[in-house]
Amino acid sequence: MAAIEAEWLAIHRQAQELAELARIAAEPAQITPAFDLLMAKAKPWQHTLLTQGIEDVAAMLGSGMAALATLADRGQDTGAPALVLWREFHAARGALLAVLHTDQGQAPGQLTQPRPA
Repeated sequence: MAAIEAEWLAIHRQAQELAELARIAAEPAQITPAFDLLMAKAKPWQHTLLTQGIEDVAAMLGSGMAALATLADRGQDTGAPALVLWREFHAARGALLAVLHTDQGQAPGQLTQPRPA
């Protein structure tokens, strides 16, 4: 398994723990064939952005989970703040997947050539 896939699984394992704190159903932490296919077709710039994005999400989840652990240690309810963090994770994951779905592997902001009619 490539390092990027291991990191992808790691943030999804953290998200499973987060889902428990938010009292929502956890999504499976797995590499799907569709993700493998997207990774195989990804351009170098997509790999770079995905790697940076996963690192950012891991940092967000790490600090967020630490804050939630502090709340739990104080006997406070973690449901609402965990749900907010889960929504942030979900949005960030969507943005990372959008990088892989970028049309024809074209870098964001790069000028596009008109398609033939």
